Amino acid sequence: MNPLSTASAAVSTSLLEDFSLEMTGKDVSKLEEASSLIPQGTRINVTFLGNENLRMRLDAARAVKRLGFVPVPHFSARRLGSQADFEQFLGGLRTDGTGADIFAIGGDPSRPEGPYEDSLALIETGLLPEYGVRHVGISGYPEGHPAISAETLWSALRDKNAAIAAQGLDGSIITQFGFDVDPVLAWIERVRAEGIELPIRIGVPGPAGVRRLMGYAARFGVGTSTSIAKKYGLSLTNLMGTAGPDRFLHALAEGYEPSRHGVVKIHFYTFGGLSATSEWITQFKKEALA
Repeated sequence: MNPLSTASAAVSTSLLEDFSLEMTGKDVSKLEEASSLIPQGTRINVTFLGNENLRMRLDAARAVKRLGFVPVPHFSARRLGSQADFEQFLGGLRTDGTGADIFAIGGDPSRPEGPYEDSLALIETGLLPEYGVRHVGISGYPEGHPAISAETLWSALRDKNAAIAAQGLDGSIITQFGFDVDPVLAWIERVRAEGIELPIRIGVPGPAGVRRLMGYAARFGVGTSTSIAKKYGLSLTNLMGTAGPDRFLHALAEGYEPSRHGVVKIHFYTFGGLSATSEWITQFKKEALA
């Protein structure tokens, strides 16, 4: 790992003080294996995938809570077939005490499978506070979205921010991951200029194989030019290698200014590697403070 200046090391560890992780409904056994490496009270997002069912999602949220972490179940608007499906999921979470914090996202289907076009539609139903939701996470896209215009993304972010406030809820933003810090910091400044003060969690890939990272990047429209890849520490000529977000976090720490950027934390996309990501975080913090 690259050496850090004293000031940068302090900011790096500060950014990681309250990191969050992501898992799928099928990752319960992996979470159990990694649980001793993860600080108690860590927020763990549970994704909403098309090949999983309600029981798997509820079981995963229960497992997160049972192991001493904060479950943040996802709601994929376009995957919900009906209001009854929406309320059944909310009701199950409320019964289990796992639904105070959720993450609302539009989802992958190009056409809604039910009445909800996007995450804003979920928030505006007014059902979230009725079922005990207190905090709603929403998405941010520093490098844009391959299927949504920049103007639409900014309008949606403003609307969701307003809707969260109107419902009397707390909120936060989790960004899509990227390999280049510069557009991330510029995007955060634009968010603050828009008057949006929600805490922001910067999406970062946990350590993973280069080929896998490139595959996800292509899917989500993340920039991967040769210069960006080199800056991040990826080798486009050695797709069999692995890479962690060391350089990205160093650069973020160097550029982050709380007075300009507000509250910023880190969200790790683990790609199933909960133990590898947790071990990496522990080592990174140890070396940053050495």
